[in-house]
Amino acid sequence: MRRRDFLTSSAGALATLTLPGLSLAQSDRPRITDIKVYRMGTLGETGIMESAWAPGRPYMRRIGGGTVTEIFTDQGISGIAPGLSAGGLNRMRQLLLGQDPFDNELLGHQMRYTNGAANNWRDVGCVEIALWDIVGKVAGQPLYKLWGAYQDRVPAYASMIQLSTPEERAEQALRMQEEGWQGMKIRLHHLDMSEDIRTVEMARRAVGENFAIMTDANQAQSSGIWQPGIQWDYKRALDTARALNDYDTYWLEEPLRRYDYAGLAELNRATDITLAGGENNQGVQEFVDIIERGIYDILQPEILVTEGVQGLRAVAALGLAHHKQVIPHHGGGQLGTIAQLHLIGTWPHCPWIEIMNDPPISPYTNGFAIFENPPQVDAEGFMAMPQEAGLGVELRRDLILED
Repeated sequence: MRRRDFLTSSAGALATLTLPGLSLAQSDRPRITDIKVYRMGTLGETGIMESAWAPGRPYMRRIGGGTVTEIFTDQGISGIAPGLSAGGLNRMRQLLLGQDPFDNELLGHQMRYTNGAANNWRDVGCVEIALWDIVGKVAGQPLYKLWGAYQDRVPAYASMIQLSTPEERAEQALRMQEEGWQGMKIRLHHLDMSEDIRTVEMARRAVGENFAIMTDANQAQSSGIWQPGIQWDYKRALDTARALNDYDTYWLEEPLRRYDYAGLAELNRATDITLAGGENNQGVQEFVDIIERGIYDILQPEILVTEGVQGLRAVAALGLAHHKQVIPHHGGGQLGTIAQLHLIGTWPHCPWIEIMNDPPISPYTNGFAIFENPPQVDAEGFMAMPQEAGLGVELRRDLILED
């Protein structure tokens, strides 16, 4: 057979080649038909709490709730993600309807380039998560397998939410350890630095050596109204970092303002403790600066801030190239967390997943209550990668509220 004839016949065969659960015929490719955003109902209330980083703003914690995006295709397969903003829904429809969800790199580039299709970076992340969920379902594979699996479970650390007394945090650290958790993160927001240090000291004394204690100063920004609580200067950050070294503290997170790159770099040079941060930094370019200036030892990108799946994968590659651990910020506690769990399953340089868990008022199961098959932290403190196709979790359709 002549080469030209061989290539022609091969191209024809490839155009109709099918794999289990995946058609490569161009005419059979899925197309996006609609996008919806749902409000999810709640199953009860667990109490009022106040976040350490937003004092003076108590709020009720509920089981379930939140919003969810669903992107539909003409093949009856849909993908889910955190809820788009109200202003972003129509713009995303204009961009996405009729498109192939497998073209998520192209579509993501268009969203980032113009930022006109998205009201904010969060919307870009929401769309990408849903598109990848569709791709995984068409392929019949969980996303971490589709992206190239490295690990099928990861230790979870319990990320505290409230500012609490040293005695209460010590009791809770011991209780977490007895339940199987391998680590917890304590908020450092006391007006007096000595109370911050005493909290860590008592927690360490309660759990001994074989338990990770992370700390978070939350100094990068304050959300909402102007009630940020204690604001650290360089001396407070330096004195705290040096004192924490006595208690085998895994890391100190966000000890200064987000863009105080000079101060953060100087702090990192002046102390031995591991510094972590980046949850509110947008785009891989900011993480290039963070690495080149020697600001953080551990990078903490957030999928709904760092330009979605593409952005998070780019930061992970950057971290790997520069021998940095990449441990993402929590991802919102529902579908963003699930998407990050799959990404973590592909990274050799991510030893933890952050799970917002401050029982009894705010256990992580509150957010996961919107799923039929939520992941769980097991008795050894690990969270396993979902094994069903795509994100691997199904919504509780009975909780969808009709508008």
